[in-house]
Amino acid sequence: MKDLLSKEWNDDAIIVPSPKNEQFQSHGNRLEVIIPTALTNNQFGLYEIEMEANARGPKLHYHKEMDETFIIREGILTVLTAKGELTAETGTVIHIPRFSVHGYNNNSDNIVKMTMIFNPGLGREDFFRKMYKMLDERPNDLQAFQKLYLENDSYSLDEKSMIPMRYEK
Repeated sequence: MKDLLSKEWNDDAIIVPSPKNEQFQSHGNRLEVIIPTALTNNQFGLYEIEMEANARGPKLHYHKEMDETFIIREGILTVLTAKGELTAETGTVIHIPRFSVHGYNNNSDNIVKMTMIFNPGLGREDFFRKMYKMLDERPNDLQAFQKLYLENDSYSLDEKSMIPMRYEK
């Protein structure tokens, strides 16, 4: 009986120490890596996002190989879909299956805080690391963004105006 039990369970729990998590920031958006995909064998990645009032998020895009889930912890997020905009208040859970067109903004005058999960993770923090660095470059290189997106399972609906988080003026 003991041999059977030992084959049914393991001790592979993941404990992530804090607060030395990697963080990225640009254009009123801050992303913190809570559980990097390397710790989950790329099964998922867990991130915290904080958006300043009236901050832009990513424009309409989709993923072919991963799902996204958002949990709104504070504020009101404007979720962009192929059918239009929806508002998601504190406590709302938004699940975005593969191939579902989505984007988001904080159109409110208050901060928005949310938890984001990518499943599978596909090394997503490397995408964020490169993207946030590119966002701070002037001028932005549209071809470099297109290449980064395609290499990281992100497909923009408008490749000519795809740079996320750029303020429209």
